[in-house]
Amino acid sequence: MTTTIFHNPRCSKSRQTLELLNENGVSPQIVKYLENPPTIEELKEILDMLGIAPRELMRKSEAEYKAQGLADENLSDEELIAAMVKTPRLIERPIVIKNGRAALGRPPVSVLEIL
Repeated sequence: MTTTIFHNPRCSKSRQTLELLNENGVSPQIVKYLENPPTIEELKEILDMLGIAPRELMRKSEAEYKAQGLADENLSDEELIAAMVKTPRLIERPIVIKNGRAALGRPPVSVLEIL
């Protein structure tokens, strides 16, 4: 079964997670999500696998978060998901997926539980 990592090469946690996967004999399919963002449907699936709400997957410290007014508690999950697809920098990383399960590499070792 394929393992996939939603990866940002400029992010240290993402690089550490990829290195950890490789050290454990896993050669994941690498999705550079900033260049190839997930679709709305894919992001909904990922959120379901992670078992978290859209806001929990958002990088709240990004300038785009504030600029787009995403701290507004009245925004729906659909609106938050659409914002992440439109502005993939808002998606927390890295995300590793295997066998219908997903884990956020924060800290990187947390992805080992789904391998």
